[in-house]
Amino acid sequence: MSAKRAIDLTELLPTVMTGIGDLKATYGDWPVHESTHADPEQVQSVLAELVERLDDNYPYFHPQYAGQMLKPPHPVAVAAYLATMQLNPNNHSIDASRATTAMEHEVLDQLAAMFGYTPENGIDYMGHLTTSGTTANLEALWVSREIRPGSSILHSADAHYTHSRMGEVLGMPTTGIPTDARGRMDLDALERELQTGTVGVVVATLGTTGLGAVDPLADIVPLARRYGARVHVDTAYGGFFSIIADHLDPETARHFRAIRDADSVVVDPHKHGLQPYGCGAVLFNDQSILRYYHHESPYTYFASTERHFGEIQLECSRAGAAAAALWATLKVFPLTEQGLGGIVLPGYRAAQTWHGLLADCDILQPYQRPELDIITYLPRVRSMSELDRVSHAIFEMAADTTRPQQTHLATYVVGPEPLAARGIELERDADHARIMRSVLMKPEHEPLVPELHHHVAMWSRRAYAATH
Repeated sequence: MSAKRAIDLTELLPTVMTGIGDLKATYGDWPVHESTHADPEQVQSVLAELVERLDDNYPYFHPQYAGQMLKPPHPVAVAAYLATMQLNPNNHSIDASRATTAMEHEVLDQLAAMFGYTPENGIDYMGHLTTSGTTANLEALWVSREIRPGSSILHSADAHYTHSRMGEVLGMPTTGIPTDARGRMDLDALERELQTGTVGVVVATLGTTGLGAVDPLADIVPLARRYGARVHVDTAYGGFFSIIADHLDPETARHFRAIRDADSVVVDPHKHGLQPYGCGAVLFNDQSILRYYHHESPYTYFASTERHFGEIQLECSRAGAAAAALWATLKVFPLTEQGLGGIVLPGYRAAQTWHGLLADCDILQPYQRPELDIITYLPRVRSMSELDRVSHAIFEMAADTTRPQQTHLATYVVGPEPLAARGIELERDADHARIMRSVLMKPEHEPLVPELHHHVAMWSRRAYAATH
């Protein structure tokens, strides 16, 4: 019989609090300066107020929250972060983070192996953790600019807005490439832009944040190479689906397996990796880019001759606690199908199950088949304006009830052309409309899907009646 069971944070706290306390005690006692003293009653009052104010949130922790890409970190990650935060190492330099720098190298090796950035594939990778996917993407785009100054960025029209925003920061023109009926980058449109000869990097998104669509990376790589462009993979959301590629649609899996052929890749452990915000990562398949990071610091790097992370990152100070939390989590849930894959896979199955229920529903219909764990759907209506009106009513009604009955969803804006491309023809009395979107990233979503579908269908009927 398995010894595994649910882990509660409160049972982990004595280990980390006592352990860190004992560690500190080995250096001897010291008086806490009176300037940092506080009134215990006031502190308790402030913390009580904090908890009260935190009640003004949606229940991101609950499986009935299926709105945005939010879920709590695992207790193991929280405990490890809390333990390390008491020492507050800075992974900018080894001098400020001896233990957590080593932990970061260990988790990076695991992430690199997950993506095929290994010596067996002829790759000597370089990378580091970041505070966000935005920063990670910025670094990859910055390297592309340094390699080819004056070049431009191509990305899917459905890619995260970080790429156009970071293009502005870097002074690089960006172009959104149209998508097909699966939400994937259109290869013919991509080649037309590549033929201009001005493109420095093509960003392929494996798991768009709107639809969860997977760009055709395996086909993008040779196409970009033909025109001398780099390929960067933004799989901030979808990266950990690499672990369960064998369970995905074969075409989707083909593109995840092509990550090893890209020049750089970004993933966010603070999404499917069970980590608190912020923990991102960027990896490059070529150590030669280190020359672009070179800088000197007269006071930072002195206690070690090894390479410091501060020498290969754009960020300066960065929490060593993030590396420790990810290290501890991957010790418990390794990057295998049976480890972390066992937590990612239920969300994928949940999305496939809900898609089947939607296809057979008389009041709702799927927008497209989910490739990961994000599902989009809409009420069966006649016009664009009606679609927007009913969708918004579903969104509001589903959440506007007593807490145990609440269902928290999200919406996604579409135009009539993408709807028509998916076989949904509506009267074009508006330029755009909202449809429904649900993110099923918690493994607890899988057994809840029939109930979620029942509730959303019920609220859809009521929303339709209330808006007609």
